[in-house]
Amino acid sequence: MKKKATYYFYILKCKDQTLYSGIAKDLDKRLTMHNAGKGSAYVRSRGGGRLVYSESCRNLSRALKREIEVKKWTRVRKLLLVSQKAKLKSQN
Repeated sequence: MKKKATYYFYILKCKDQTLYSGIAKDLDKRLTMHNAGKGSAYVRSRGGGRLVYSESCRNLSRALKREIEVKKWTRVRKLLLVSQKAKLKSQN
C-alpha cells in the first residue's frame, strides 16, 4: 500500500511583522530556503521570518485549499489562529 504524502500549511511572521502563508512538502527545508533568501520574493524582501503556525494536511489538494481559505482571512483572525495553537501547546 502506498503511503500518502504529507504536506504542511504554514504561517511565517516576517521581520517587518507581516504574515506570510504558504504550503510545503518538507517544512524544514522550506523554512531554510525562506531565511536564506531563496524562498518567496515576499519573505525575501522582508528579511526572512519565523514560523508561528503550521498544520499537516493529508495531501496537496487539502493544503492548497487550506492556504486559500486562510489567505482570505483578516490579519486579526490569522493571529487568533496562531495564538490558539500556542495556548494548546502550553497546556500540554
